[in-house]
Amino acid sequence: MTQTSKTDWERLAKMNEEEIDTSDIPELDVEFFRRAELRVPVKQAVTIRLDADVLEWFKGQGTGYQTRINQLLRQYMQAHQG
Repeated sequence: MTQTSKTDWERLAKMNEEEIDTSDIPELDVEFFRRAELRVPVKQAVTIRLDADVLEWFKGQGTGYQTRINQLLRQYMQAHQG
């Protein structure tokens, strides 16, 4: 995403549900979900060298440590894109 949001997120966060106008947003019906496609990024197996203490810390967080490492790398990538 290369454009900055023009939404006033702070003001929106303070609003209750009744104050938010969603009249221009169509309801998602059964047909929408029937046609919806799940797009999951393709994973590629790689060999990476990590400091032993870093790897142990991630493993110590439990199952899914590789997914968490990937999520952190994705956040870093997105934060540094043009």
